[in-house]
Amino acid sequence: MRFVTPVALALALALTSGAVSAPAFAAKKEEKKAGPQLKVSPDVIKALQTAQKAAEAQDFAGAKAALAEADSKATSNDDKYQIGAIKLNTSIASKDAALQGEALNQMLDSGLTPPEQAAQFNSIAANSALEAKNFDVAIQRGQAAVAAGAKAESVQPTIAQAYFGKAGTTNTSVEPARGFTLQGLTALKAAADSMKASGQQVPAQWYQIGVGRAEAAKLPDVTEWAKMAYQAEPSGQNLRTLVRLFQRANPNITNRENLDVLRLLGASDGLVIAADFTEYAEMASKTGIYGEVKSVIDKGRSKGVLNASGGADLYSTAVPKIAGDKASLGSAEADAQKAANGKIAAATADAYLGYGDYAKAVSMFELAKQKGGVDADEVNTRLGIAKTLSGDTAGAKASFEAVQGGSRKPIAGLWLAYLGTKGA
Repeated sequence: MRFVTPVALALALALTSGAVSAPAFAAKKEEKKAGPQLKVSPDVIKALQTAQKAAEAQDFAGAKAALAEADSKATSNDDKYQIGAIKLNTSIASKDAALQGEALNQMLDSGLTPPEQAAQFNSIAANSALEAKNFDVAIQRGQAAVAAGAKAESVQPTIAQAYFGKAGTTNTSVEPARGFTLQGLTALKAAADSMKASGQQVPAQWYQIGVGRAEAAKLPDVTEWAKMAYQAEPSGQNLRTLVRLFQRANPNITNRENLDVLRLLGASDGLVIAADFTEYAEMASKTGIYGEVKSVIDKGRSKGVLNASGGADLYSTAVPKIAGDKASLGSAEADAQKAANGKIAAATADAYLGYGDYAKAVSMFELAKQKGGVDADEVNTRLGIAKTLSGDTAGAKASFEAVQGGSRKPIAGLWLAYLGTKGA
């Protein structure tokens, strides 16, 4: 996939707005200051004059033939630079991208390109080489453009794509493809950081490509790319990617921890396929949160993602227990108030959370914290979830920030990432 690079387009437009700065044969002496002072061989001058006349007459085949003759007679860098300049003007007139790349490389290789044009010429030459799948030249010219002062966001994406081109799309988790991918991601990150530093919005596509490339190469920073993709475009789909990466990296989390991860997908509209809904319902069922089993399966069915048989076994087990469970909550609250510790309060809060009664859930979780004797990180996580779902964003952030230990801390971090995008 090609990156969206508005700056590259601007460079191309700047180039095609007029002829390159190089001394024309008929130019007045004072006009020659725009380009290097050249001593061009007489035979080359003759061939280039023929090429110019042919180009002016729209005879581009004739112009190319004359340019080829000029190349055969070139004996110095002055000759090569001047030939490249006429080639470049011819490529602009004929809209010949291949000739443009050839011209720029010829001028740059001569060593006579004016310093003020080095960044622009190298940038466009890099892009031309990328289009031609000449990845090594694209990298070389791109790096030269950066060294000459080109903005990172205009050139580093080209360098990144060239490295990705060298890596290919198969077996990218082994060397040398893995190393090329890493270099490409480094270039892409430099482009994104430069854009952010200048106050520009980084295209979410860049981060999504970063996720895909890092994932294929099995690079450990795939999660960091997924976070950046979500921050750039806080969609349920991007958060789902982040959550699935977390689950894969933490296969030993408990059912209760996994339930709180899946609750995030539910809150962010990140439940996409049937397996998302049934996994969520299964975790709720395993931890005795019957109201949530019913609500998540009902949601999947209402969206048309689950059919009548999807999660039917979980549903048929949970639904008959709901009425009795709800009826017991009043006495459970009373028992929680009298208990020596917060365990009954936490269990009662869990049930209220599953039934969507967030005010009662918050009250019971707060009581559990006050009485103690409970897993503080779990209670703070679930208190944060209840506050999130009730609309108390500030209170939710405070609860998640209080989570300190084990797998609970990164789970709270996922929720904080979600809260950080609310209202953005």
